[in-house]
Amino acid sequence: MVESIVFFKFAKNQFMTKDTFRIVFMGTPDFAVTILDQLILDEFNIVGVITAPDKPAGRGQQISESAVKKYALSKALNILQPVNLKDETFIEELQKLKADLFVVVAFRMLPEIVWAMPPKGTINLHASILPNYRGAAPINWAVINGDKETGVTTFFIEKEIDTGKIIERQSISIGKNETAGELHDRLMNLGAQLTTQTVSKIMNGNIQGIPQLELTEGNLKPAPKIFKSDCQIDWSKNVQTVHNFIRGLSPYPTAWTVLMAGETEKSFKIFNTETTVIPSKGQRALYSDKDGIYFPCNDFYLKVTELQAEGKRRMNYKDFVAGHDVHRFHS
Repeated sequence: MVESIVFFKFAKNQFMTKDTFRIVFMGTPDFAVTILDQLILDEFNIVGVITAPDKPAGRGQQISESAVKKYALSKALNILQPVNLKDETFIEELQKLKADLFVVVAFRMLPEIVWAMPPKGTINLHASILPNYRGAAPINWAVINGDKETGVTTFFIEKEIDTGKIIERQSISIGKNETAGELHDRLMNLGAQLTTQTVSKIMNGNIQGIPQLELTEGNLKPAPKIFKSDCQIDWSKNVQTVHNFIRGLSPYPTAWTVLMAGETEKSFKIFNTETTVIPSKGQRALYSDKDGIYFPCNDFYLKVTELQAEGKRRMNYKDFVAGHDVHRFHS
């Protein structure tokens, strides 16, 4: 069930049409592409697209374009790729677009000279129910923390990151085995609908959001950036905590662990798991059956169904068991 919480006020006689309402979109990854595509499908007037500069990537250091740039090129949209968002030339080019509204999705932090430019303001889509999970990794942390619900929020950008006045929020439930990647895709589609809904309301009136302070209850949950060193699995925790941790990091940046096989250490990434009520009784050894590979936590075994050995391809548990003696491994 999706719940919509809408906060807005309309000023009279400020209605515009989609042809005359000028929008600049800012974003970089695939998540942003879905929102931009929905704006195009809904026939909004996108007069410019701001995205990250091209950069070398991969082993061959081939020049790579952002997902948003690739999409914008396919639609023949006007593209700007500033290295410095305060650069005078870029600011002048942005002003010439005479945008009424900036829409920002998964982009860099904007300087005030940019976000304060359009008369209707600059809005951002964030993948959480703000004010909870401000920060770089809201989807991951909602799953890691075992939340049953999350959502998306549109808000006006202000000086402090993710703290501006809220326009609209929509919530969605989180499945008990759902990974961050699966949730990401559902929020992406939900966010596309919420963004176009918000843009329509801004176009048709003067929306004044609700300060986040008025919506704050108890201690807020943060969503800081996650690094590889943060992703090591602690098998001494209970099975539910470990399960949430792994699915909250799947498929990226991916939970990992080091297992012993005799005197040899081997590193593994873990992608998909399920909890069990099979007591682990202080065991450290792994075992397998027709349904999966079982890793002992401090209370019960965790069933692993997809993993990747260091230097190998990602595989399901059946393929892994066929090529490894699982009983040799222990945590």
